[in-house]
Amino acid sequence: MSCILNIDTSTDVCSVAVSDNGLCVYQKEDHSGPNHAVKLGIYVDEALSYCDSRGMHLDAVAVSGGPGSYTGLRIGVSMAKGICYGRDAKLISVPTLELLCVPLLLGEKVEEGALMCPMLDARRMEVYAAIYDRSLRVVRPTAADIVEADTYKEWLDRGPVYFFGNGSGKCKETITHPNARFIDGVEPLARYIFPLAERRIAMEQYEDVAYYEPFYLKDFIAKTPKKLL
Repeated sequence: MSCILNIDTSTDVCSVAVSDNGLCVYQKEDHSGPNHAVKLGIYVDEALSYCDSRGMHLDAVAVSGGPGSYTGLRIGVSMAKGICYGRDAKLISVPTLELLCVPLLLGEKVEEGALMCPMLDARRMEVYAAIYDRSLRVVRPTAADIVEADTYKEWLDRGPVYFFGNGSGKCKETITHPNARFIDGVEPLARYIFPLAERRIAMEQYEDVAYYEPFYLKDFIAKTPKKLL
């Protein structure tokens, strides 16, 4: 187990958490709006002070790597990289849509054989979404979707699919398949990052601090149809 500073700025929520030996020991969240430029530095400083005052050696910084808010991701990743340089810590990136699945798995009884479709709002009837099974295996990779009645029919015909995240609310009237399950109030927060970060530490799956960029800023935009940007 490791001491990890966890950062999420992928949505309007700014959140920071410290995990140590597999437990969340410190957390700070701001739900008042996109205040990352103001709040994140303060929260990170308080989190690092918490670690230092208890003699906790920081092993890694884990950051939500997108997709998500363009500005928010840039702020979060820049902060994470700076800390890694200053503290000689490893950098870990966790996909935001995978992160969204963690609170659902912890708080809801996901049906046997069900799939999970986390969604981030991309305005109008567009979302960034992926599909996972209950073991967080990727069933369909992240894509920019225009949501219509049949967009997810292939998976809904197989069994229950849970839709959640800040892009799911506007889809309720469009996706009316009987196997569709909508869960409100699920957010990607820093306190849920560490189980995914611990898995990546075990696999020695780290990012290059010098060259890492969020998924949203590079690969995702390159693969997204221009009409969705």
